[in-house]
Amino acid sequence: MGRAMGRKGAGRMRIAMLGHKRIPSREGGIEIVVEELAARMVKAGHQVTCYNRGGHHVSGAQYDVKPGKEYKGIRLKTVPTIESKGLAAVTSSFFSALCCAFGTYDVVHFHAEGPCAMMWLPKLFGKRCIATIHGLDWAREKWKNGFGSRYIRMGEKMAVRCADEIIVLSKSVQKYFLDTYGRKTRFIPNGVTRPEYVAAEWIEKEFGLKKDAYILYLGRIVPEKGEHYLVEAFRKVRTEKKLVIAGGASDTEEYMEQLKELASGDERIIFTGFVQGRVLQELYSNAYVYVLPSDLEGMPLSLLEAMSYGNCCLVSDIPECVEVVEEQAEVFRKGDIMELKERLQELCEAEGKVRGYKEAAADYICNKYDWNRVVAGTLRLYGR
Repeated sequence: MGRAMGRKGAGRMRIAMLGHKRIPSREGGIEIVVEELAARMVKAGHQVTCYNRGGHHVSGAQYDVKPGKEYKGIRLKTVPTIESKGLAAVTSSFFSALCCAFGTYDVVHFHAEGPCAMMWLPKLFGKRCIATIHGLDWAREKWKNGFGSRYIRMGEKMAVRCADEIIVLSKSVQKYFLDTYGRKTRFIPNGVTRPEYVAAEWIEKEFGLKKDAYILYLGRIVPEKGEHYLVEAFRKVRTEKKLVIAGGASDTEEYMEQLKELASGDERIIFTGFVQGRVLQELYSNAYVYVLPSDLEGMPLSLLEAMSYGNCCLVSDIPECVEVVEEQAEVFRKGDIMELKERLQELCEAEGKVRGYKEAAADYICNKYDWNRVVAGTLRLYGR
């Protein structure tokens, strides 16, 4: 057991988390997970410190939030960061791991594969280290070649070698670690909180969007999410509904421009840019169908969120999506633009079918993925 657990049984633990960009900040799924875990662990009586990167929000400095030294009882520390593509993650992970090595922590929790490359530092000082693999990041488009891919694979191997426990978010990734390294992992998926529905007010004034009058994609704008499939397919759909692409670019401004060029001439397609807060709630609350056309996922939090708002969802048939939705959503073959178009056309014409999915979605997803169970399972791993 960890030192604090050994002294006090199921007592207070001192926990450090690193690998995210910044909290409070909705820059990606990892930031949401870290905030949810840390806030709930603080409520359970534990001391949690989260190591934030320096620098600006990935979607632009206009979205920067000054985090202060504490948030929801979570201690926040900002580490030196070289704000350059490829170096921000490396430098922030190094300084975070160095702080954890010398800090008085019972558990150091690394999030994502890349940051795990620095796990040897706190391990050298006898810290109990946990890794959550949010996805096979080396397979993402922007990291497929060069230093980034090698560094992330090094992090993966370091987690296999050094982590006391490895958490995975999908059965397919669990199988990958067993087949590739012979390493057993713990399957603890993400959770979701049942939200409150909000009416279309700001989005109607800004974009002319009314309830059930648009199809929604909401997430990071990156090639592996497959937004280009969605735009191409939607252009062929006969409907007066609009397509909303909501999200900011993450070092992928060129891809964003390609999407806009692909959409040019079709006034039904709207790009909102990065969204958060009330705008995000309105978009989820009033969509007709939510689409996630990804080629690659870890565990798609945006899909959990969309279903928690009672949305009918249409997803690609990759294991990470199918595991989440089971029989509670529509599925199409990954990368198959014509099948995606046909599914979209069918749903636009089948309001009764869409209503059926909507009625079941929120109860299904909120019962299946409960944050309290996620936190309880994670704390058990900390104290083993």
